[in-house]
Amino acid sequence: MAHKTVLRKPKGFIDVYKHKPGAEKDRTHYCPGCGHGILHKLIAEALEDFDIVDKTIVISPVGCSVFAYYYFHTGNLQVPHGRAPAVATSVSRANPDSVVISYQGDGDLAAIGGNNILQAANRGENMVVFFVNNAIYGMTGGQMAPTTLEGQITTTTPYGRNVKTDGYPLQMCEIINQLTAPVYVTRTSLHDMPNIRKTRAAVRKGIKNAMDKKGFSFIEVLSMCPSGWKMDSVPAQEWIKENMLPRFPLSTLRDISEDTPAVERPVPVMDPDEVKNILGYGALSDSNLTKNPDAAFEKVALRVAGFGGQGIMSAGIALANVGMEYGYNVSWLPSYGPEMRGGTANCSVKIQSETIGASECTEPNMLIAMNQPSLEKFEKIIVPGGALIYNTTLIDREPTRKDVKVYAVPITGIADDLGDTRVQSMVNVGAFAAVTGMFDPSEIESLMSSLFEGKPEKVVKLNEKAVRKGYEYVKENFS
Repeated sequence: MAHKTVLRKPKGFIDVYKHKPGAEKDRTHYCPGCGHGILHKLIAEALEDFDIVDKTIVISPVGCSVFAYYYFHTGNLQVPHGRAPAVATSVSRANPDSVVISYQGDGDLAAIGGNNILQAANRGENMVVFFVNNAIYGMTGGQMAPTTLEGQITTTTPYGRNVKTDGYPLQMCEIINQLTAPVYVTRTSLHDMPNIRKTRAAVRKGIKNAMDKKGFSFIEVLSMCPSGWKMDSVPAQEWIKENMLPRFPLSTLRDISEDTPAVERPVPVMDPDEVKNILGYGALSDSNLTKNPDAAFEKVALRVAGFGGQGIMSAGIALANVGMEYGYNVSWLPSYGPEMRGGTANCSVKIQSETIGASECTEPNMLIAMNQPSLEKFEKIIVPGGALIYNTTLIDREPTRKDVKVYAVPITGIADDLGDTRVQSMVNVGAFAAVTGMFDPSEIESLMSSLFEGKPEKVVKLNEKAVRKGYEYVKENFS
């Protein structure tokens, strides 16, 4: 007796591709004869059969598969070119009970993403990677890819790939197989039905490994690209058989899935006191350091700027460390590029009780300008009502802003009077404490030992004196 067959999309697919632009919401954007649609279906069927549609996250970067989120009824992330393994790592570790799929093409994974895939594989991240190899950049015009065959004509190799100038095609399965951590490494193809069935089995094994937390599975799939190869669909299938298989032989290079235990990641230590103890800095303590409830600033977004050699980075690090000792959340972000000689090197420092989002101070409420180029560059971005400390020893003009509080301090001069220009960074710490009211200078002595651990006592005392001088100058002249 005949059985009625009902044809439908697997539940791993969205029923109607509502995210896809245009009127045709029932079909993919792939070219006729392309292998992506076949592989998509094999994955979607496996997700339904394993009943893991709701716990799967598919990650696709730039390439023909960039719009995979049009189709899969799963969690989806579209990420920058080549970065899928890096993002998949964070997703997998943050969601250890999810099934994470990285879906990538050869121009993506083997070129700009080459280091990303090797590092994820080497760590044995719990994910399954589907690597679609069509020996060409299919999305962007048919250029040579890392997997383009010797002699193959592309838009960037019109005379064929020349190994003397272009190197040899990369065999990613063989490269991945050199690493210790991967549990499953295989190469399949989509050029005929027997091999599609083998690909189906490989897809299911890779996904099952991810479900069972076995670690890293790598499935390379040889796929047709009729548009990129400039041929019809059936000849494209034959082209894989005649040209790609000799260079990319189909085989399972490794399968240790059955003998591999589930991946168990160590639970990270997140407690700040315990982390500091582990690092040997001692636990944070508020017993002798108290925040001033009447401080002029509840939170600080500070730019410290000057030229190389003025202790710009040291001042930022010192302020961040003092803020941390007081129990504030802090961040320090350096910018120390080619401008440092005679220009304006700078760093961003945030000190606040609440959680810090972005660490760069694009709209600082405070600026310490150590030279004139820094004043000219950063004065204009201080938010109204903010504070500006500028080094009158080296800056011979007054700031132009009238909507910020200005503190003219001879920072370098104070350091010179103490006998060592290098302590001007700590003069800045003292001036900062006086302006903001966030730190008590009487407690600086207890902080010096931690900030300058292992330094001679005279160095500690000199820096302590520099802090006090900076603090006293501001208090005496701007109270």
